Amino acid sequence: MKNLLRPLLTALSLLLVAGIIIYPKVKDKLFRKEGPASMQSAGPGAGPGGGGGMRGGQVLNVSAMIITPSVVTEFINSTGTLMPDEEVELSFETSGKIIGIFFTEGTRVAKGDLLAKINDRHLQAQLLKLEAQQKLAQEKEFRQRSLLDRDAISRESYDQIVTELEALNADILLVKARIAETELRAPFDGIIGLRYLSEGSFATTNTKIARLVKTSPLKIEFSIPERYAGEITRGYPITFTIDGINNPFRAEVYALDPKIDVGTRTITVRAIYPNRNEELKPGRFAAINLRLAEVRNAISIPSESLIPEMEGEKVFLYRSGRAMPVTVKTGLRTEATIQITEGLSFGDTIITTGILQLRQSLPVVLDNLVVQNQQE
Repeated sequence: MKNLLRPLLTALSLLLVAGIIIYPKVKDKLFRKEGPASMQSAGPGAGPGGGGGMRGGQVLNVSAMIITPSVVTEFINSTGTLMPDEEVELSFETSGKIIGIFFTEGTRVAKGDLLAKINDRHLQAQLLKLEAQQKLAQEKEFRQRSLLDRDAISRESYDQIVTELEALNADILLVKARIAETELRAPFDGIIGLRYLSEGSFATTNTKIARLVKTSPLKIEFSIPERYAGEITRGYPITFTIDGINNPFRAEVYALDPKIDVGTRTITVRAIYPNRNEELKPGRFAAINLRLAEVRNAISIPSESLIPEMEGEKVFLYRSGRAMPVTVKTGLRTEATIQITEGLSFGDTIITTGILQLRQSLPVVLDNLVVQNQQE
């Protein structure tokens, strides 16, 4: 008998525990389904939370905006770097001992100015020797030509003298070219920077002497997304700002890279800024702004009002106290707004808050209604 009672008591205990767990859930479900009549018939604002939620009569408090004609302007914002118009690390074309430095650091120099000199005494001696031989060869050629005119010598003898003279002239040009390599001259107008060597130092072709920079005009290099590559051309105006300077600067695009960067899917653009007063220095960071298309009398809505779906994009309008979905087509996009090309009209009231909770014909109450700003 005891053996039969023990399983029976265990089964009854399990049924009792299950009932304790399940009963509150079933009761709560039945309460929600049948509910008090007062909750069924309550209007907007009834129940906990007043009119701020969707409880009770499923009414949602929202904000809306009346659509009016506006101006939609598309901008590209990018970052860039100020670059000198010309920049070069100065070095000699040959090796040797520096015997003279003829510039002052941080000063302006003109194209062709002699900046530094390498010892060239051995080359000067070779030049003197060749010039003496050249003079002798010229006199000999003159005498041979006089004899040739009287048929006193053969044409072959005269041609040999002319060849010797031309070889001497070539040797002189070669030595003069080597002497020129011992002179470091400014390749363009600019400001020369700090020098890295002193007189008496031995310089090679890899030795940097100083940096020469041309800061007027300046170049601005930046990148834009590939989809705008066809819209930006030479002469396109841009504006840019520099940290610490309130006034914006204006420049013009003068070149675009012919190839798109496959890593970033952007195209590199360069603009030019006159920098006549040299108020800006190369190397600074620049915030770039390009103004693209501008549409007047456009319909634009806040970006958060648009709902993307598989079938397309839609918005909710406020009509007679209810939310009504409307399928739309979009155009230009800015940081805060989107142009609507089809689906909306001026005077429509578009819902701007509670978008994720909206559904067709849902009753809504307007907490805030504004008229769209004329300039977007």
